[in-house]
Amino acid sequence: MENRVRVYIFAFLSRIFASEIDAKLLSDMKNNPELLTTIGDDVMSYLTEGKEEELLEELNIEYNTLLLMNNHPIESSILDVKNEILVGLQNPVMQFYFSHGYEINLESSALHVPDHIAIEFGFMQKLALQDDKSAQLRFYQEHLLTWVPQFLIGIQEMTSNPFYSNLCDFAIEFILEDYAALSSEAGA
Repeated sequence: MENRVRVYIFAFLSRIFASEIDAKLLSDMKNNPELLTTIGDDVMSYLTEGKEEELLEELNIEYNTLLLMNNHPIESSILDVKNEILVGLQNPVMQFYFSHGYEINLESSALHVPDHIAIEFGFMQKLALQDDKSAQLRFYQEHLLTWVPQFLIGIQEMTSNPFYSNLCDFAIEFILEDYAALSSEAGA
């Protein structure tokens, strides 16, 4: 897969998991049939046949149900046996960010935690832009692969919404295939 496509996908996943879908994002997705068919066949018909106001309401209810109320898309809360969210330098992902020149201002972010799935995808976007394959492989091994696929499988089981169900499949498949391609290139 071309690196620019990977960068786009990481940016898209980061945005999708960062906050609710707004009218602009919905419009952008509707105007990108290639993206919709890549995410899944059900997504194309769901997003293009529905009325905008109803879609936004359904998608935002589902986002809040899946990613705010019932689950926390935060690495430390999932991997920590005490279900604690680690912030600051005690969070291992922060050390990884700092060692690769990735500075985040959590005070200006609505996410407030360094290991939120959206921030981790944003970091992978940065590494892909820098074409730092070694760091990408390490980040996959030490962070993304340890929790994201399992998390997405869990939330997928909770939804009947075609967008979020297909999005979970798409994200899992992308992560696993991207990691395999990077590993193959590195001869690992």
